[in-house]
Amino acid sequence: MKQMAKIGFGMWKIAPGDCERIIIDAIKAGYRHFDCAADYGNEKAVGNGLKSAIDLGLVTREDLWITSKLWNTYHHPDHVEMACRKSLTDLGLDYLDLYLVHFPIALEFVPFEERYPAEWVYDPKAESPEMRRAFVPLQETWMAMETLVEKGVAQQIGVCNYSSGLLHDLMSYANIKPAVLQIESHPYLTQEKLIRLAEQYGIAVTAFSPLGALSYFEIDMAKPDDSILTEKTVQDIAAARNRTPAQIILRWGIQRGTAIIPKSSNPGRMRENLDITNFSLSSDEMAAVSGLNANHRFNDPGEFCEQAFGLFNPIYD
Repeated sequence: MKQMAKIGFGMWKIAPGDCERIIIDAIKAGYRHFDCAADYGNEKAVGNGLKSAIDLGLVTREDLWITSKLWNTYHHPDHVEMACRKSLTDLGLDYLDLYLVHFPIALEFVPFEERYPAEWVYDPKAESPEMRRAFVPLQETWMAMETLVEKGVAQQIGVCNYSSGLLHDLMSYANIKPAVLQIESHPYLTQEKLIRLAEQYGIAVTAFSPLGALSYFEIDMAKPDDSILTEKTVQDIAAARNRTPAQIILRWGIQRGTAIIPKSSNPGRMRENLDITNFSLSSDEMAAVSGLNANHRFNDPGEFCEQAFGLFNPIYD
C-alpha cells in the first residue's frame, strides 16, 4: 500500500484563488502529500490545482497522497458517505488516500444545498448564532467510516483531535483500525503520552501546526510573542547548525516519528521546509527542544467554541 510522506502540505487557510498556484509551486518544490478538509472551504480550488499539475505532467494521481476530513455536521451514519463523496467530487478524485474524522464533535446536520461548508454554527442568520449538538455516538460514525474503505472511496481512515481515552475506546470496537491520528503537536505541546499510545496501537501520527503559533497569528488565536521560533534554545541550535529556526522545529517533528504538515505560500520557504532530511539533531538537542513543552494548545474547542460560536464545548480536560 502507498506510504504517506512524512512531510506534507497543509491547505488550511489558503484562499481558493491562491490554491492552484500554491499547489503547482508545492509540487514543483517536491510535495506529494496534501492535507485537505471540507471545512477549509477550498476543496474545489484544490481539485483544480491538482488537475492542472497532473495535466502539466508534473505528477500522476498515484504520485499523490490526498487527505480530507469528515466535518462535524456529517457524523450521522446516513451522512458520512455523502460527505466523503462531496469532497471527492470537489477534489476531482475517484478515491482519497486518507479520510479522517475532523473532530470528535457531532453537530446537527446542515444540508449541502443550505450551506457548504457548514462551519460551526447551525444558523448564522439567527439572532444569537450558536453551535447545535447532535447526539451521535462516535462508534456509529466510525462504523460508517469503515464502509468507505470497503467501497474503495477511501484507502485508509483515521481520526483527528482524539484524546487517549477516545483512542482506547475506538480501538475496542474498530474492525478497521485507524491508520492515522492527526493532532496538534509542536515544542510547546509535545503530547508525548498520546503519541506513545498511538505508536503502541500501530497508528501513525501526523502533527498539525508543527510550527505552533505561526498558524494562528492571522486569526487572532495567538500573539507574536507566542512564537517558538524566537526561543533562544531553538535559535542557538539553528545557528550552530546553519539552519533556520523553522527547520530545527520541523526536523524535531519528523525525528520524533511524526509526520508534519507545514504550509507556506512562498516557494523558497516551501523548499526550505522540505530541506530537513539531510541532517539530524543530537539527543541533547532533541531533549532541549522537547523541554520547551508548556502544554500550550492553540487549537482548543474548549476556548474558541464558546468565544466564537456560543457554546462551551471542551474536548480536552
